[in-house]
Amino acid sequence: MAFRAFLLAAALLALTCFNATASDPSLLQDFCVVDKTSKARVNGFPCKEAKNVVAEDFFFSGLHLAGNTTNKQGSAVTAVNVAQIAGLNTMGISLARIDYAPYGLNPPHIHPRGTEILTVLEGSLYVGFVTSNPDNKLFTKVLDKGDVFVFPEGLIHFQFNYGTKNAVALGGLSSQNPGVITVANAVFGSTPSITDDILAKAFQVDKVTVDRIQAQF
Repeated sequence: MAFRAFLLAAALLALTCFNATASDPSLLQDFCVVDKTSKARVNGFPCKEAKNVVAEDFFFSGLHLAGNTTNKQGSAVTAVNVAQIAGLNTMGISLARIDYAPYGLNPPHIHPRGTEILTVLEGSLYVGFVTSNPDNKLFTKVLDKGDVFVFPEGLIHFQFNYGTKNAVALGGLSSQNPGVITVANAVFGSTPSITDDILAKAFQVDKVTVDRIQAQF
């Protein structure tokens, strides 16, 4: 009986340790501002000396400016992650402003290292995400100004401005560097290209269709 209890405790401890390391690491000091002069390569960034840290290391200005949505998708993302704010290093959070032209789309994509919580600031959005295999269930919602929606980490999601006016949203992410993989770009615009034999079979279309899509990227 005691041995079973020990095994259960060990299993719970292992699970706890796994969960604790499954996202950005926790702080072990007040802050760890990125040292951009260091040549060290770690999972994250090395810290610069605390005596050299200044207020500007925790500051970013520009989210009041609308992004340029004159592109094929009609959307623009202004990221505020560790690349913009050195003081975000090891903090486990980041931010993004997303602008949408009328009928603009933030196309299906994933954040491999972060959950996203989206707040609509202006306009209305049709949003959704798809669960993993085998169900691939689609969850969707129409969001108006002030509404909030969550996209789980690593799942394909999108936002679409179905209205005739511009829309703006603010996304918070649970990583200093959540990453983004736009599905269409990754599949049809990789370098070098995935062969059309593979894509034709994967999408159950002919090679001419694959070539036509790849040409867009």
